[in-house]
Amino acid sequence: MLTILIFIIVLGVLVFVHEFGHFITAKKAGMKVEEFGFGFPPRIWGVKKGETVYSINWIPFGGFVKILGEAGEEAGNPRSFASKPAGAKAKVIVAGVIMNFLLAALLLSFGNWSGLRVGILDDETARVATDKKIQIIGISPDSPASGAGISPLDEIYGFMINGQEIKAESVEQVQDVIKENAGSELTFLIRNGTEIVPKNITPRENPPEGQGATGIALAQTGIVKYPWYQAPIKGVENAVVLTINTAIGYGTIIKNLFVTGNAGVELTGPIGIAVITGQATRLGFTYLMQFTALISINLAVLNIIPFPALDGGRLLFIIIEKIKRSPIPRKVENIVNTAGFALLIFLMIYVTIKDIFKFL
Repeated sequence: MLTILIFIIVLGVLVFVHEFGHFITAKKAGMKVEEFGFGFPPRIWGVKKGETVYSINWIPFGGFVKILGEAGEEAGNPRSFASKPAGAKAKVIVAGVIMNFLLAALLLSFGNWSGLRVGILDDETARVATDKKIQIIGISPDSPASGAGISPLDEIYGFMINGQEIKAESVEQVQDVIKENAGSELTFLIRNGTEIVPKNITPRENPPEGQGATGIALAQTGIVKYPWYQAPIKGVENAVVLTINTAIGYGTIIKNLFVTGNAGVELTGPIGIAVITGQATRLGFTYLMQFTALISINLAVLNIIPFPALDGGRLLFIIIEKIKRSPIPRKVENIVNTAGFALLIFLMIYVTIKDIFKFL
């Protein structure tokens, strides 16, 4: 129940921040906002304050801000979206993406001040980091680790070999122990939060290419803190790096879909995100904060992709109109956006069903 509550709060904050960006920018541009909705229709509940209806809707995969004239109607009305210049329209559309980036930068700034767990990739980080751990950052599907019920973010505390506890000191040491015990059952000591649980895993002697003997990816991590005056700078730097890496990741997925027909990664939906939210919550507030920042950046990058029904798709239509100096036929734009929205909902339902079988 706690996991569900925290997931709802996290999702609510992310949706609110994104849609508030559209909302406030449209208001500042003199546009009439007809509805501010959580989820997508049909509507569960709504209340009208001023000229705007604030609603909660049945399809819980995001939110929307409905602005007068978005579909090209009432172009003669000075308060409609359609009547505004391309620059004002573009600002309204990208405002949600910018707000998601700013939220991530704010969370990471606070995290850098209070202490964030980061990967130890250089000597300087190793020198200042505290509470060092060997953590699992990835698990291959259908691998020995996956079958043992190990989760991302779990810590490899050590091993139990011949009745003797061996503490994990480095990624290289863990890899050596696994390699030495290939083909034999090995007892891992896994820590999730404060509990240390033994997990028996048999490392493979001939694993699939790119997976390793147990199917886990490891990293040494530690807590790094910065003074209050440096934390905001680091927060913005972290958000920029995270955005670039996320964009590269989405680009790789799109390329794989076109080249091989396979995304190359295991996609997850609301249920999977809720499960990971629970894992992050159990590990501590800073993990939850980092995870929320990660999801916020993902929403920003995903929304700016030039796909119909997404912010990037709408922005693309505005750019095309600006270049050709004439509006795209509204019927064509509406058909394309409706088809794109339907495809996104279908994809979300498909991923959710997969999550149900995987997690529940």
